[in-house]
Formats: sequence, structure tokens, C-alpha cells
Amino acid sequence: MKALNSALTADTSEGLKSCSMSALPPLDFVRPVAPRSGPVLPGSRIPLMAPPFTVIRDTTPDSAIPRGAVVAMGNFDGVHLGHRAVIAAALEMGRAHGRPALALTFEPHPRRFFSPNTPQFRLTDERAKLRLLAGTGLAGAVVMTFDKARAGTSAQDFIHHDLIGRLGISGIAVGYDFHFGKGRVGSPSLLVNEAPRLGIEVDVQPHVDIDERPVSSSAIRIALAEGQLDEATTMLGAPWFITGEVIHGEKRGRDLGYPTANIRLDANCGLKHGIYAVRVGRGTERLDGVASFGRRPTFDNGAPLLEIFLFDFKGDLYGQALDCAFIGFIREELKFDSLEALIRQMDDDSARARAILAAAPDAFPRLGAID
Repeated sequence: MKALNSALTADTSEGLKSCSMSALPPLDFVRPVAPRSGPVLPGSRIPLMAPPFTVIRDTTPDSAIPRGAVVAMGNFDGVHLGHRAVIAAALEMGRAHGRPALALTFEPHPRRFFSPNTPQFRLTDERAKLRLLAGTGLAGAVVMTFDKARAGTSAQDFIHHDLIGRLGISGIAVGYDFHFGKGRVGSPSLLVNEAPRLGIEVDVQPHVDIDERPVSSSAIRIALAEGQLDEATTMLGAPWFITGEVIHGEKRGRDLGYPTANIRLDANCGLKHGIYAVRVGRGTERLDGVASFGRRPTFDNGAPLLEIFLFDFKGDLYGQALDCAFIGFIREELKFDSLEALIRQMDDDSARARAILAAAPDAFPRLGAID
């Protein structure tokens, strides 16, 4: 794997103004985001707290929308390195002109609207996406409902009514392949051509490559489905994570000496079945563990379930929402002939998970707080 720094650096003549590690928001593996700081109070070393991450929806009154903001527009499934290049461009544009920078995204994902009966493996649901966006330094996000009316809106109407009329943007950053409007007629080139007349700045970011392959949400989904967790993590810029509520299970793990916190993932989750080293977030607390995702072939071969054994933890987690970050793939799911053989393998899996996690003590996605 090439160095991440070189993978994220491009010739400015190609339009990638801010895709170096120095310009991108921090992508390293970090602990929870500290509260964002604002300007320092005169005569004090204590910074004023910045406004919280604001989510603007279709129902938000026009009076509550900051006029003149810069937006980074995209679907942002996963908030991967390519998305972060667009976000970095918007942040840079906002800083240059003293304007707030916002994400502009759509829910549900347009694919869900156009193909409602086709299974869609989303890397991040709406809340997870917003939490990741809140961790990038953006001031907020505009979430537009993607419905029949939105799908039927022409690109020109979207620009003039939504971007200029309602949001009153002063600038916009998009990826090279982002399209919008009825029939996907809206394109980066259309925005560039319209910019002088509209009086806005437009920044179009080229693709971000790693090992000469473009980073994309589709490529990350494939990597997760194939158990190529390191590849997915590199493209995301941080470990992939899910959030779910702990539910009651069959209590088999407790009988085996491995009590688990069980989470039912989305039915369309395409993560490869197997054993993983995981780091769990409960608020600001971080807990290491080993997890099995699959059908439990030794027992019932039932519906897929995520079963997490947390190291050195005692307590009741039922009903609590946990963030589970997948740090390393250990092995595929296996069927064992005896419980003794299963326990020996679980002991080995735990040892391997501890080693993986010890080598990445800060591995966890940067998540911000949202309302």
C-alpha cells in the first residue's frame, strides 16, 4: 500500500486544491472529538465554545438558515477520503471568505428512491453520516429529502431555487462525478458555467486514488464484503463502524465463558461473515473486544447477528446503543464439531484480537455530536 500522504496529493493543475494531508481534516485514528473551540474570550485563555453542529432540513424556516454559506454537496455514504477532499475544499473556501461551511446531502439515498426493491448496503445510515460530517469541522449539514418532487426537479431549478434562493450559498464544492437534477443532467461543468452569472465560487475535486484505484463508496462496500478490512479502512480514512442497540440473545456465550453484547445489523449489511477485532464506543468510553458476525453455524445457522465479547468488562449493556468499529479481520466463520474445539478457537481469536488492537490503540472514527 502506498503511503497515504502520497495517495492524497495531486497536481493543483488538475483542480485538487486541498487534497494533501496538510489541508484535509484530520484523518488519523483518534479518540472522541473534543468540543470545537471558538475565538478566545478577551483577557482569558479559555476559548468560547463554537456553535453546535446544525442540521438544516426541508422544514427548517428560511430565517434559521445562514445566508452566504459554502456547501460541500454529495451523498457522502461512508464519508470516505474522496468525500473528505470535497469537504476540505469547502472548508478552505469558507475560511478564505469568512463564511460557514456546510455539507449538503440527500436522504434517503437516491438509489433507495429509484430502486426501492433492490437491497442497498449503505456504509452509513443518516445518523452515522451526520456524526462523521460533524467530526470534520463543518458547521452543519443541509439534509434534503429525496422524494418524487426532488427527483423531478430540473438541474436549473435546483440551482436557482434550492442553492441560490433558499440556501443563498456563496460557494460550492463537489466531486468530479457528482450529478444532480432530473435525469442527472446537473454536473460539475454546469455549476462552473453558471458560477459567473450567479456570483458564486465553484470548486470541483478530482478523484482520490490509492494504489492507482479511485476511492469510492462502491469500492469500500466490495472490500467489506470480501473481508479486506485494511483496504476499506484506508479508503475511509478511519475504521468502518456501525451503531446498534444491544438485544437479548440465547446466552450461549455466557455458558462458554464469553458473554456477548448482541446487535442486529441492517438486513442489507454486506459485511463478510467472520471474526473481527473491534473497538466499542459507549459515549466517550472505549472498550476493546472480539466480535463474530454471521449465522452461528455451530448452533443454529440463524439470521446474521453481531456478537461482541468485550475484554475485561462486567456490566449490563442491554438496551444501550453502542458504536462498534471494526479494526481487524481475523478469520472466516467456521463450524466446530465440539464445544471444546470452539472454546479453544475463541481463546485464540481473543489473543489475536488483543494483539491487533494493541497495535492500533487510537483506532476509532472521528465522530462529532449532533442534535
